[in-house]
Amino acid sequence: MLVLAGTIGAGKSSLAELVGNHYGTDVFYESVDDNPVLDLYYKDPKKYAFLLQIHFLNKRFESIKKAYKQDNNVLDRSIFEDALFLDLNVQNGNVTKTEQRIYHELLDNMMEELDGMPKKAPDLLVYIDVSFDKMLERIKIRGRSFEQVENDPSLQAYYHQVHEAYPKWFESYDKSPKIRIDGNRFDFVNDADDAQSVLSQIDSALLEVRA
Repeated sequence: MLVLAGTIGAGKSSLAELVGNHYGTDVFYESVDDNPVLDLYYKDPKKYAFLLQIHFLNKRFESIKKAYKQDNNVLDRSIFEDALFLDLNVQNGNVTKTEQRIYHELLDNMMEELDGMPKKAPDLLVYIDVSFDKMLERIKIRGRSFEQVENDPSLQAYYHQVHEAYPKWFESYDKSPKIRIDGNRFDFVNDADDAQSVLSQIDSALLEVRA
C-alpha cells in the first residue's frame, strides 16, 4: 500500500491516479467534491474546523481499513497527516484545547484498531514537495472557488502556514519508509517523461523496501 502526502495543491490526486494506473491497483481519493463541510469551513473556519477534521478523520479511517484488507492500493492522503491540520486550527483559534484532546484520543483509538489489521502501516509514503508559489499556482488551476486567494485574501497566510508545517511533519513521520518527490522539478501532471521519472523513483523505493 502506498500513501501520498503533501500540502494543498501538491498534486496528490494526480500522482495517485498515475501510480494506480502504473501498478494496476485501486486508488482511494480524499473526500473533497462530495464533502459537505469543506466549503463551509472556508467561509467560517471557527465554526466548522472541528467538524471538518472529524469528517476527514472518519472518511480516511474508512478508506485505510479498506486499503489494508487488500493486497495493493494507493491513498491520495492518509490518516497519518490529519492531525497536522487539526493542530494548525488550534494555533489559529478555530479549535479549542478540549476539542483537540478529544480529537487526539479518537485518533489514538483508531490507530489501535489499525494495529489489528493485516497491515499496520503503509509500505511506502510518497511526499510531494512543492514551493509555495507552485502550491498557489496549482490551487488556482484546479479552480475551486472557495480555495482562491482572490476571493479571500486571508487564505494567503493560512496557505503559507500549511506550507511551512509540512516539511517538519515529513521529517518526523516514522510510520513507514518514505521518499520525497520534487514537485517543482518533475511536472508529472503535464510531462510524460517527468511522470515516468517519478514512477521510477517510486519503483526503486519499493524495491528497497521489499529487499
